[in-house]
Amino acid sequence: MITSNYVKSKKQYKVSFELSPERVGKDRDVRVLGSFNDWSWEDGLKLKSGKQGYTGATQLPAGHYQFRYLVDKQEWHNDDHAEAYTDSGHGTTNCCFSLEQVEEKAAPKKAAAKKPAAKKSVAKATADTIESATSAPATKPVVTPEKKAAAKKPATKKPAAKKTATRKAAAKSKGDDLKKIEGIGPKIAGLLNEAGINTYSDLAKAKEKQLADVLQKAGARFRLAKHDTWQEQAKLAADGKVDELKKLQDQLKGGRK
Repeated sequence: MITSNYVKSKKQYKVSFELSPERVGKDRDVRVLGSFNDWSWEDGLKLKSGKQGYTGATQLPAGHYQFRYLVDKQEWHNDDHAEAYTDSGHGTTNCCFSLEQVEEKAAPKKAAAKKPAAKKSVAKATADTIESATSAPATKPVVTPEKKAAAKKPATKKPAAKKTATRKAAAKSKGDDLKKIEGIGPKIAGLLNEAGINTYSDLAKAKEKQLADVLQKAGARFRLAKHDTWQEQAKLAADGKVDELKKLQDQLKGGRK
């Protein structure tokens, strides 16, 4: 599992990695190798073994990254919850994640204080009052029959606007956690939801072109991701066949056989 939090004081992200001991066993030397440390074992992020499994963190600027876990300098593992996966070019699959650029907001400028309007002298104010009072005779407004009828007609209340967006959002079902399908990370799960795929059943019935369009929309670094087993995994999940799903996922690497 990978999580990230922006540290404003350092203008970088704190990126945390976690790998369960069930994946690799206990008392192993587990390191994170990736594009941010030139895939070097010596410079790799060494994860500490604890109650939560193997964990560690590093500081990284905004950008797009690839990584994998290397155990005892010989055994590679992928993260089951990565944002996406891509072909490494060496017959293997790398995990991907992205850190968005954060724009610092400038402090708002203080509005200049308005100068109070100069007071008119008493003599000037009196002269203005006398002039305005004597300049034109007061006239009574003309009341026509149409105005009388309009005055008697009761005002009609406008119907309150319906909050359609809120009601639709409330009515929409939460759906299933598509990230439990190996090969699908948070980014792709969100795009699948936007495409109307919210449940395992939706994913199992999805057409190949629809899934390909989702990966195309996700951007260049997601287009090499494969969706070959997503429907098969989703059908097992929808049918509640947990053991069969786990058995299948143990044979996969980044969602691929």
